[in-house]
Parts: sequence; C-alpha cells; structure tokens
Amino acid sequence: MATLAPYEKRHKVTVLGSGNWGSTIAKLVAENTAEHPDLFERDVQMWVFEEEVRYNGSSHKLTDIIKTYHENVKYLPDIKLPNNVIANPSAQDAVKDSTVLIFNLPHQFINNLCNQLKGHILPYARGVSCIKGVNVTASDISLFSESIGARLGIYCGALSGANIATEVAKGLFSETTVAYDPPPMDSSRTATPRGPSPHASHTDLTSLTALTEKKTSSGGKMKLRALPPNYPPLDHTTLHTLFHRPYFHVHVVSDVTAVSLSGALKNVVALGAGFVSGLGWGDNAKAAIMRVGLLEMVKFGHAFFPNSGIRTQTFTEESAGVADLITSCSSGRNFRCARMAAEEKKKLEEEGDKKKPRSVDEIAEEVLNGQVLQGLGTAREVNTFLKSRGKEAEFPLMTAVYKIIQGEMAMEDIPEMIQMH
Repeated sequence: MATLAPYEKRHKVTVLGSGNWGSTIAKLVAENTAEHPDLFERDVQMWVFEEEVRYNGSSHKLTDIIKTYHENVKYLPDIKLPNNVIANPSAQDAVKDSTVLIFNLPHQFINNLCNQLKGHILPYARGVSCIKGVNVTASDISLFSESIGARLGIYCGALSGANIATEVAKGLFSETTVAYDPPPMDSSRTATPRGPSPHASHTDLTSLTALTEKKTSSGGKMKLRALPPNYPPLDHTTLHTLFHRPYFHVHVVSDVTAVSLSGALKNVVALGAGFVSGLGWGDNAKAAIMRVGLLEMVKFGHAFFPNSGIRTQTFTEESAGVADLITSCSSGRNFRCARMAAEEKKKLEEEGDKKKPRSVDEIAEEVLNGQVLQGLGTAREVNTFLKSRGKEAEFPLMTAVYKIIQGEMAMEDIPEMIQMH
C-alpha cells in the first residue's frame, strides 16, 4: 500500500522568553526538531530580552554569549544548549514565518509582547503558553492562553507540570501536561502530500483558509484562520512529538482551563506552604495547606470557568495539577522565598530583635537573580478579582496569603483562617 510523501511545509518553532524555564523549553524542543525533520524545521528561534552580562571578566550582550558559547550564563548556567537554538534579540524577527509560538516569560510582560507581535506573525500560527498566571482585572479573569489568542488572533494551548527548570535542563526524569484542544478546521482537514497530485483536488480549500469560530472558556467565540493543508497537522500527536523527551514525559489533554489555572494558582498555595514551613510547623501543616489549596484551585475553576469543559480529574490526576502542587510546595521558588521570610521573622522574634523582617518581595528581589516571583503577582491579582465579586471568604487560603504578603495579617493566623475547610 502506498504511503503519503512528506508534507511540503514543516513547522518553524519560536520560543518567546529566555529565562531558566524558557531556555530549558528551547533546549528540549530543539532536540526534538533536530530529530524530526519531517515535521519541523531544525532551527528553533529563542527571543532573548537583550541585556549586558558579565562573562569571563568583561561585559557582553546575552544574545552574543548564547550564540557563541551555547549557554545562557545568566539564567541557565552550566547547561549547554543545542546549536540549533538561535538567540534573537528581536521578538518580531524571531516569530517571522513561525507556525508554533511557545510563550515562556513572566505574565506581567505578556500584554506588551503581544502588542509588539501584532502584524508580524502568520495568521494561522498556533501557540502554547507556559506562563504561570492569570489575566485579571477588577471585574474579569481570563487564561493567558486565551488572552494571547485574543490579542494575536490565534489559537493557544498551555503547558504546565511538576517541572523545576534546572532539573529538566539536566535531563533528570520528570513529567508535564500539554493542554491543546485543536481547532476543528485543523484536526479534521485532509492531508496534502509533497509534489504534484495525479488528480485534481476535491478538497474545498476555501473552507480551510477562511476564518472559523472556536469557543473560548468563557463561552464566547473567536475567529481563527485555518492551518494550511501543506503543513503537518498540529494535533495531540504532533505536540507530543515536539515536547516529549526520554527524560521529559508528556501527556496531552484538551482541558486548557484546568492546566492553565493549576499553573497559576499553585504558586499562591506554595507561598502559604512556605509560610508554615518557615515557622517550623512541620510536614503536617504543609500537607494541610496543600490539601486546602487543591480544594480551592478546583473550586475556583468550576466557579469562574463553568462553560469551559473543565474537569476535576485534571487537577487531581495530571502533572499540571497535584504533581505540580507537590513540587511547588516542596522546593519551588515561591515556597523557598516565603519560607525564608517566615524563618527570618521567627528568628528575629526569638532573639527579641525589633528589626523589621524582610518581606517576600524583598527576599525574591535579592535571591532570584532578576527573575520574577510569580506567586506574589498572582495572589494580588486573584484577590482583586475575588474582592470585586465578594468572594474572598469562599477562598480563605488564597485570601490569607494575600493579606500576609500585604502585611495585613500574621502568618500564625493561617489555621484560623482556613478552619472552615
């Protein structure tokens, strides 16, 4: 039986962001694009926010160091990047002709980036958001995958899981969850092989290139341009091939809402776990915070995204849910910075020192080498939303974490706040 020839086009991949997680994703994706030339172009563009860094005793542009030494010496030191990771200081140039855009930068910067990219991306490009946060206003909340999609006019899925970047970059075994619900016109189209066809095509190409609507998690609709049929389909199988490595196992699901929310809200829970750990309350207290936190994550999703197809099982069975929560509450940066703040506070009190302990914000600024502690921003944004809806009391742990980082409540009061759970 004859088989179809390779597709005429291959997917070009761009990673937008070059922190430790962005560089790690670029590394593993580039390993896969090199191994699958039938599906992907070999080179992976990585947009780098240009900055001067000290290296070997002198100042250099970060992009020049990555290009020359194949290492992100500031954000992912001592890890060699494949030579097909191409550092690019221009976001607009990095996305040129790319069909797969992977967004991996602090959520505070995504709106400005999308504004820069408008008019510079393919109209049928598709995205995957690795951003741990939610887009919040006083009256509304949305997933960053959908905010990206709405701003750029593309479909965007999400990636999240129990993934500490340095461990993944070293090739240590871990899992992740990719959430992607393929637009109908992408997953149902007819494949187009390379070369001339012996018969005229009976495919209605108009239906493949016209704008087509897809529902959002809030029940609204957005118009999308179909992926041309001379590209391999961007479905669960292709995305699995793009992200899966022997050391980085990937499970692809369609529940973008739960995966996105888990990646954002677990950072708030991790702050709470850090507080009780730093106070010296032990593993029982931390386990209680994690249990209550998971309940509030599930409740939040069903309360505010009821028409999205959200599944409780995604929170309780996927790496993006409970596994990521466990990791974040054990060794993630939000947990570590909150624990340091609590330990410092406890030590000063025990010594009778009246000195004001450092806040979590101050500790993060000092120890994270310029990277953002996303749980702080998420806690504040989520509280703004809950307060506008009169729902603070229904999410006592998230409310307690917010009040602690704002200096409105003592860490020691967490048990009283969450006892209704």
